[in-house]
Order: sequence, then structure tokens, then C-alpha cells
Amino acid sequence: MLQSRALVIALILLLSTTLPEVQSKSIFEKDRRDLLAIPEAIASYCYEAFNKVSPKVSQFLLDTVQSPTVIAARQRIAKEATKVSIMFEQLIEKIKNLWYTRVLGY
Repeated sequence: MLQSRALVIALILLLSTTLPEVQSKSIFEKDRRDLLAIPEAIASYCYEAFNKVSPKVSQFLLDTVQSPTVIAARQRIAKEATKVSIMFEQLIEKIKNLWYTRVLGY
């Protein structure tokens, strides 16, 4: 049971790029290119919780996240998330343009 929980936490940490506090922003803001902000926050809170309960488990998770394989996977995920974020921003701009030109008639 503890091993499966540790694996879940390791996967959450895998998805995060760092462990900063998340600033709340709208996803429609132009500078919103960090789709991994939510997993980062979850990983941060989980790491802090594990560190309070069991420092050995938190150290294991930290060592796991810092392994070269996990770092490479995190960089790949961050790269792909950035691409998706840019495409999403372009889609929002096209929808806004369509709304203003076709619906509102500007």
C-alpha cells in the first residue's frame, strides 16, 4: 500500500517541473504558458506532507525525481506542454477574432 502511494507521488512529481507556489491566473491571459502549474502545486503539497510524516519517503521521492531518466521525461513533457499552450493561445485569439468580426460585427 505504501509502495503504491509512493509511486503515485513519484508520478505527480514527474509531471512537475519545479516545486514553486502557484500564482493564480486566468488561462485566458496571454502570458499563461505554464500548463504544469497545477501538477507543480500538487507535487509541492504532497512533498511537504510526506516530509512531515516520513522524511525517508520524501527523500526517496526527491532522489527519484532527480534521476536522469525522470528529468528527461519532465523536460519532454514541459516542451510538449509549451507547444500545446501556444496552440491553445492561438485558438483563443482566433475565437476572439471570429466573435468580434462575425457575431458582434466589429
